[in-house]
Amino acid sequence: MRWPAMRWTIEHAAGHPMMVRRWGSDPAEGSEEHAEEGSGEGSEEIVWIHGLGEQSENLVPAAAHPALAGFSHTLIDLPGYGRSPWPDAPDDLAVLAARIASWIGDRRPVVIGHSMGGVLATLVAELTAVRAVIDVDGNLSRGDCNFSGQAAALSRDDFVTHGMAALRAQIYDAGRDDLAQRGYHAALMLACPAVFHHQACQLVALSESETLAARLAALRAPALFIAGVPDGVCARSRELLDRHGVRWIGIAPAGHAVHLDQPDRFATDVAGFLAGQ
Repeated sequence: MRWPAMRWTIEHAAGHPMMVRRWGSDPAEGSEEHAEEGSGEGSEEIVWIHGLGEQSENLVPAAAHPALAGFSHTLIDLPGYGRSPWPDAPDDLAVLAARIASWIGDRRPVVIGHSMGGVLATLVAELTAVRAVIDVDGNLSRGDCNFSGQAAALSRDDFVTHGMAALRAQIYDAGRDDLAQRGYHAALMLACPAVFHHQACQLVALSESETLAARLAALRAPALFIAGVPDGVCARSRELLDRHGVRWIGIAPAGHAVHLDQPDRFATDVAGFLAGQ
């Protein structure tokens, strides 16, 4: 796949600098120069939010899929991840969502989040108007807390001093046979250990509460949950989606990185959902 021409900018989310990559028309600027690079001025924006320890690079293959060529795309590196600076202190997820909502302002984009990014997409949509939310295998119950659970089991100091190195080594070994894990290892090399640990603990607490499916269902914006089957969110989480009437689809065979495991099916399902809203 040929990647589109991208623009990197430093933008501020309520005081935090974030590296942002864009292609297509720029909703923040709308100039003819920007419109020429992508789908054209006035195209609908999708904001993509990556997961715990990840970076926006992980989402580029999905966003660049031809099925989504009619949209402009904005991909962020959250503070402490990817190319974004490490913050002085980690944000709670609720605070981070408020920063993202403030940064979005009145643009009203579609928001697509993977893993922790799916949780953030829900929290953002509770705070500001968005066109739609797509949660890609985001946490819903304790059984979804794999790497976050490992981190949360350690104290902050233990994770920072040796836990992050052990996690990176674990993912490196897994990446010998798994493309998604290989990319995750590269992202973890850039991730701030203190931010990772703090937000992992937050993610575990939110997952244990089992309230996220109900919150997704209660959003004013149309919402879709995309699960990797059989190795994405756990059976308990799929039960919670059904209990609260959340529209969801399972893509198989796929794991947690469903957008990488089944890119064609993922992109066509996203495009089909958005076309129906």
